[in-house]
Amino acid sequence: MLAVSLALYWLAEGYGFWWVVRVYGVPLLVVNAWLVVVTYLHHTHRAIPHYDSSEWDWLRGALATVDRDYGFLNRVFHNITDTHVLHHLFPAIPHYHAVEATKAIRPVLGEYYQFDPTPVVKAIWREAKECIYIQSEDHKGIFWYSNKF
Repeated sequence: MLAVSLALYWLAEGYGFWWVVRVYGVPLLVVNAWLVVVTYLHHTHRAIPHYDSSEWDWLRGALATVDRDYGFLNRVFHNITDTHVLHHLFPAIPHYHAVEATKAIRPVLGEYYQFDPTPVVKAIWREAKECIYIQSEDHKGIFWYSNKF
């Protein structure tokens, strides 16, 4: 961290503060914002339950995610966007086998496989509106997203 800080300082001294902001700061913010959006959308959906310690187990936790279609960006991000359920179940499978493995597990998982084809911008808006907090419907350790106050 010290080395990066020194390098950024020297670059700012040589090229100027705003050059460093444009070349380093803005791309860093964009990449981090995209990572937050992808993570948020994979783990936030009305159909995804959350569990307390009395109901949680590894398989339930692994299936508490959703695959999404990001169009051409699926390939750009090595298909982690549309093979995320597989990633949770089998994290050691290399990305270049993820698409075929996802096709193989879909029929096995049946109703437990979650996929949402909603476009990214629309999905962000919908999840931000509908998934405000989690609440238990039956007081048995399983929680669902809600937006009702």
